[in-house]
Amino acid sequence: MGAVIGKRIGTLLLMVAGGVLGAQAATKPNVVFVLTDDQGYGDLGCHGNPILKTPALDRFHRESVRLTDYHVSPLCTPTRGALMTGRDPGRNGAYRTSAGRSILHTEERTLGNLFADNGYATGMFGKWHLGDSAPHRPQDYGFQDVVWHRCGGIGQVSDYWGNDYFDDTYERNGTLEKFEGYCTDVWFREGMRFIEEHRDEPFFLYLPLNAPHTPILVGEEWSAPYKDKVDREILADYYGMIVNIDHNFGRLRQKLKALDLEDNTILIFMTDNGTYVGAKFANNDSLPMAGGFNAGMRGRKASVFDGGHRVPFFIRWPDGGLDGGRDIDALAVHVDLFPTLAELCGIELPNDRIMDGLSLKPLLCGEADKLERDPVVLQFHGGAAFPEDRLKQEFSYILTERWRLLHGRELYDMQADPQQLTDVAAEHPEVVAELWSHYEPYWQSVVQGMTPVRLDIGNPTENPVELCSQDWYMPQGNPPWNFRLIGQLPRVTAPWMVDVKTAGRYRFTLRQYPKRAGKAVEQTVRAKVEIAGLSKEVAVEPGCTGVVIELDLPAGETELLTYLYNKQGAAGGAYFTEIEKR
Repeated sequence: MGAVIGKRIGTLLLMVAGGVLGAQAATKPNVVFVLTDDQGYGDLGCHGNPILKTPALDRFHRESVRLTDYHVSPLCTPTRGALMTGRDPGRNGAYRTSAGRSILHTEERTLGNLFADNGYATGMFGKWHLGDSAPHRPQDYGFQDVVWHRCGGIGQVSDYWGNDYFDDTYERNGTLEKFEGYCTDVWFREGMRFIEEHRDEPFFLYLPLNAPHTPILVGEEWSAPYKDKVDREILADYYGMIVNIDHNFGRLRQKLKALDLEDNTILIFMTDNGTYVGAKFANNDSLPMAGGFNAGMRGRKASVFDGGHRVPFFIRWPDGGLDGGRDIDALAVHVDLFPTLAELCGIELPNDRIMDGLSLKPLLCGEADKLERDPVVLQFHGGAAFPEDRLKQEFSYILTERWRLLHGRELYDMQADPQQLTDVAAEHPEVVAELWSHYEPYWQSVVQGMTPVRLDIGNPTENPVELCSQDWYMPQGNPPWNFRLIGQLPRVTAPWMVDVKTAGRYRFTLRQYPKRAGKAVEQTVRAKVEIAGLSKEVAVEPGCTGVVIELDLPAGETELLTYLYNKQGAAGGAYFTEIEKR
């Protein structure tokens, strides 16, 4: 009898234990992903910066698992697209920051889609920079609750006219709204509001900040402690922007703890490329370094040396065993994040597309010391100057844990020379040959995605739509992407690659500044629109703020070109054009 009772008690205990474990397994972890803009590996106290104080991030560093050999793209859009899709920037379409190549292909699926499709509430607050108009906005890619600014930085051409980081107007779920406070404070405030609203269900929160990207602006209270400690005022302001991020990151962690969400939340902090202001190099990576701190690395933002793309990556999830403070020195890259989060959260990856990354779960969870992976081939397509599209070899960087092969010809031994001072290609031709053998398969795979991403006109989701010169599809070089350039009225134009969604009459309003600016069209006597094999030219009334041209268009993919002619017959484009389906 006693044995039977004991057996029943044992069975009951097993059932209870199994139920508890099952409930834990069924409790999906939340995910909070914080991404800063233009903050380098050395722009943290925990990475040895002798001046900058970042106590909240330093504490998180101590308590997290750190990837110490983690790499991204040298500019923000390619990194952000790769993180969102798990696919190479050339493949997903967003491989530059302007020139019509900063937009995801519409068939891409982001982390927003992945989590929304699997029962998560999804929110994004901050800088998107993967497309400004429907169907390329964050809300078109799975994010259900969105507050964001357009373009690559606040105050750039497609952003709301007059925004300057303080008390700005941003877009909330398709509607413009004025917000109180500093931009970084707004993004974190909205993020914490989102967490509180979804505390009882799994959520994915993406906080892609615009700070500390230019313009370097922050309240005096944040920069004042650094004014007498650095040799450049801009560096004091830059450090102030990072200190403000640090303060908000600490508040975010306090919120998670107060809501009893900290233990079952995967919290990630990383940056999108190397430093911009924190270290000075001529031509982005020429030696010697001219000032600042860069954690012993060569290069900064826009460089294919490590200083341009090796960034911090801290992850913590106490319920998943990711805490306690430890380093992982295995090679990892931005496209690994998508499959890693999917596996950590028990979500199946899409099986209808190539995924370029590997899940890092075996490394993070201590199941493996290294991953079996080929040398990683990445490329900063076109470099900073963009001399031509689909440029092979140049600005490529092939990575292993020991070697870096740059441009297919410069070789650096990271074990012997972590500062990348000495090119050893001549001493190791067999290493160059082996690493370079991986480039052509990479190129043939991703170049297929380097095709124009069309901008919708006549899309009922956003009609009228405003296009700006940032998205002109330039054959080379960069278009007018800021108001300093536009203020010079450059006599240049290029097409927008568009998709006319519905045949019918369309009204085009050509401007040199956005409608909200109320500025007159200057130095212009004639205007012309070319689209779908049609052309129409009109005279320009002096003092007008926009030139209206109407055309009947067929549906389909085409190119839109605008011309504003001065008295001498020189033409520049309409840097802003509104298109309305009538």
